[in-house]
Amino acid sequence: MVFQEFVHKIRRNKVFYYAKHYLQQAVPSSLYRRTLPVKIASLKNSDREYIKQRVNYYNKLKIHNQPDELEYLLKDISSIKTNSAYRVDTLEYSRYFNPNFKASFLFGDVTTVGDVPSIQKSRPIEGDNTNAVLLKLDKKRHFFFLKDRKKFSEKKDMLIGRAHISQPHRMRFMEMYFDHPLCDLGQVNTNSGNLKWLKPRISILDHLDYKFILSLEGNDVATNLKWIMSSNSIAVMPKPKYETWYMEGTLIPDFHYIQIKDDYSDLTERLQYFIDHPELAQAIINNANAYTKQFQNPAREDLISLLVLQKYFYYTSQTKEYVLAM
Repeated sequence: MVFQEFVHKIRRNKVFYYAKHYLQQAVPSSLYRRTLPVKIASLKNSDREYIKQRVNYYNKLKIHNQPDELEYLLKDISSIKTNSAYRVDTLEYSRYFNPNFKASFLFGDVTTVGDVPSIQKSRPIEGDNTNAVLLKLDKKRHFFFLKDRKKFSEKKDMLIGRAHISQPHRMRFMEMYFDHPLCDLGQVNTNSGNLKWLKPRISILDHLDYKFILSLEGNDVATNLKWIMSSNSIAVMPKPKYETWYMEGTLIPDFHYIQIKDDYSDLTERLQYFIDHPELAQAIINNANAYTKQFQNPAREDLISLLVLQKYFYYTSQTKEYVLAM
């Protein structure tokens, strides 16, 4: 377990992530632009429909917009004031395109849709979210997966939850279930919430000792949902309201995760039901693991990202090239 924890920390270490970025930045951008046709040519007929569905899910633009309403030139992305992870992840793919192309960005934990087509990490699921074009941003924090060696049957019949508690909906959940015998809940911050809920942080691997893991949305999506769904534990949450590159809007309740009501009132009966029906719980785990695997093909993920941007520049009238136009 100690070795697993060490390996996990290395994988999530951002020092190596940023070092790789700065090495890549040393390569002339013209070289990346010359390799774009080669990368797009790697699109296989066998994957075409799947990739097209993913691209069209992230980028729903169908009407040509004018570029003069967009805010930034691609060559100016490095000057945008935001968390450096957003700049790094955007530059990873934008460098394959003309640096004088324009784009708008909504960086951070975004829960709105802009007036113009904008590239962003998250968006609301309901309503018209066409202008919110999703890219895989802040991915070192959000996109990592686990190899869980502990079987569901070997885990504790409890719900584990450790979180930063500041939003009213998270506080309400703690008020309802902090002392519940089926729950091991704790607040890890001291600047909000309720100090009586304070508990020490525990590692992700320690979470895997429990059958059920709480996955409540925070400012936008629940950061822990991706790694939970790659484990042999089950995410417990209301139906998501926001989505990212993980396409949370396509998740099926009680097929990929255990759904509880928005007011959390049915938590106890839902947990007990799946404790009493382990075969149904295992089916959810199998479905969640299968769903997560689609994001673990790096070459295909890169291709989808490039096609999302190519479609963005096509529908903002900056290029006539879009390989999936038909």
